[in-house]
Amino acid sequence: MTRKAFIHVQHLLGTGHVVRAAAIGKALASAGVDVTLVSGNKIPPTLDTGPLHIVELPACKSPDAAFKRLVTLDDEDIDDEWKSARVKASIQAFEQEDFDLLLTETYPFGRRQLDFELSPLLGAAKARSSPPVIATSIRDILVRKKELWKEEWMADQALNNYHRVLVHSDPDFVQLADSFPFADRIEHLIRYTGYVEGNARTAYGGFDGEDEVIVSCGGGAVAENLLTAALDARPLSRRAGDTHWRVLVGHDVPDDTFLAYQKRASTGVSVERARRDFPDLLKRARLSVSQAGYNTVLDVLTAGVAAVFAPFAQQNETEQTQRAEALARHGRAIVTPEVGLTPERLAVAADDALALPRSHHAVLLGGADKSAEILLTDLKERAA
Repeated sequence: MTRKAFIHVQHLLGTGHVVRAAAIGKALASAGVDVTLVSGNKIPPTLDTGPLHIVELPACKSPDAAFKRLVTLDDEDIDDEWKSARVKASIQAFEQEDFDLLLTETYPFGRRQLDFELSPLLGAAKARSSPPVIATSIRDILVRKKELWKEEWMADQALNNYHRVLVHSDPDFVQLADSFPFADRIEHLIRYTGYVEGNARTAYGGFDGEDEVIVSCGGGAVAENLLTAALDARPLSRRAGDTHWRVLVGHDVPDDTFLAYQKRASTGVSVERARRDFPDLLKRARLSVSQAGYNTVLDVLTAGVAAVFAPFAQQNETEQTQRAEALARHGRAIVTPEVGLTPERLAVAADDALALPRSHHAVLLGGADKSAEILLTDLKERAA
């Protein structure tokens, strides 16, 4: 009998969450599982979802880096009627099949603003005569909360509702306890999978990226500082000022802003939309310049390219800074603060990154396949 999995994912600003969820879903599908990916936001056009069954819920996002509000894609505040429709759509999708596995991406270790939806979903799963294995999928580093009770709530939710906590990191590189003070309480649930690669596919041929500086920003919703600095940094760099700079602008950046970036670009700098073959560009590149989102960092590590990170750190965000600093400690990158970033400072960071010695620190990858392996083992043990 074919096993069936239900994966719920909500990305609010960047695209990393849905990229990881899709990669895990595709690994499960490769192992013979029928996978439904339920997305609470528009799936980016650069993401190949392959054999996954896609369900699009009424979409929402965060209007800014504070993550205090949820709005529709038309920037309208959501209300109780919208929430009711969202819960109904989520439960209906779950009730379409007898799912053997329910995987929630991030929640309950984030996305607490979606508790109105995910708590009823968990309740529906647990109320079944044959409840599914319930697991959560979280990245390497969590955003710390100012109120300790919120982090304790996360641990309580995991203990009360979940059978497995998948942590997508290399434990020799970073552990959950580094960013979550109650990790010891849920230690028996935790399995480290290694980092989950985005499974991007090559969309273009040729030699694009050869000896270039590749500037990227993920979805791009919060990358204005980095992009504007990069447009003027090339002539100021001693080591990379004689090579082409290719600036990739994410699809969350409006068209008029994108066109303004193209017009502003200095000589030797090209501006285009983000591409599916981004990992291949990095493998041929001389230098990567980016924020420090999960998927971008993994692409950089896999390519082995020199890197500059200007981690997103607005509001109370700490995750990207922690990740970038971990790489810097291993001699893999130069970190320069995003706040007040100038072309001059970015050029200096690029020169410093190109002067780094080649690192031989191998980070554990293959997280999607390992996640599928762990979850299939859990399913077999539950059936037994």
